[in-house]
Amino acid sequence: MTDERVNEPIALSAKIEVCVRDVFNIDSDLIVTGYREPNAYVPEIDAGYHFNKEVTLAILAGFEHNRRVMLQGMHGTGKSTHIEQVAARLNWPCVRVNLDGNISRLDLVGKDTIVIKDGKQVTEFQEGILPWSIQRPIALIFDEYDAGRPDVMFVIQRILERDGKLTLLDKNRVISPHADFRLFATANTIGQGDYSGLYRGVQVLNHAQIDRWNILAALNYLPQAEEVSMVLDQVTNFKKEYKNLVDSMVSLANLTRQGFMAGEISTLMSPRTVITWAENTQIFDDINLAFKLSFLNKCEAQEKELVAEYFQRCFGQEFILTE
Repeated sequence: MTDERVNEPIALSAKIEVCVRDVFNIDSDLIVTGYREPNAYVPEIDAGYHFNKEVTLAILAGFEHNRRVMLQGMHGTGKSTHIEQVAARLNWPCVRVNLDGNISRLDLVGKDTIVIKDGKQVTEFQEGILPWSIQRPIALIFDEYDAGRPDVMFVIQRILERDGKLTLLDKNRVISPHADFRLFATANTIGQGDYSGLYRGVQVLNHAQIDRWNILAALNYLPQAEEVSMVLDQVTNFKKEYKNLVDSMVSLANLTRQGFMAGEISTLMSPRTVITWAENTQIFDDINLAFKLSFLNKCEAQEKELVAEYFQRCFGQEFILTE
């Protein structure tokens, strides 16, 4: 963390009760705790965000009852964003950490660094993101959880316990978590490796660690009508009269997902890709060119003919493949 605010306490406003039905437009009588005002660590609200009921309730349980919640799903389904948008409406501070292969134990726990004090070089322990977070009212999200290195995962395993205490061996210190510290994770797989070949680099996770997550929720792609509505809400100036066009775009995306599941193609269109396609259509004023630049060029050469057939089926016009 290089932010100059890193050593400052996180100021919070008064706690309030949040009605899930009113705030998240979900048919539930659940009331959860939030904060009256946001601070610098609270994500911005996306007014057009579409909440999945089951996943939203799982995340809310994490916030309200301090449950460890993991979201699993394919890329582009909005796992991390879902947690952030719940946090945004609760005004709950939130920090994301991507557990890629470059994240080490020292990054998480901390390390000795050389600093200048009173004109002299001295060694000082600099806390990593983990001890910094658990001492504050922070919702910490570990993205790409199934890609974490084994030595890193064993550091995390300790704070998954009920008391969640973290031992800093370098400082002979045991840190108890803040009462409002919350822990979430997102993953493409469920910790048993990847057999599809789509998510290279993921690890087989320790079953004892997976067992420590209190709630595991799956986030899949939206039903077609909801995805169409989401794209229209997300893409600036993509007006409602484009609904039929977006409906065809989402239909094509669903065909790529079915083709991927059937082993016919090696990539698929996520909702994120559909949004990118719509945005590029605005830029180029050419849906065919935007499709090529947004998705088709990602496909293997031998798959492009089939993808072009998907396009023809959804738009009723031939897509001309050119090299």
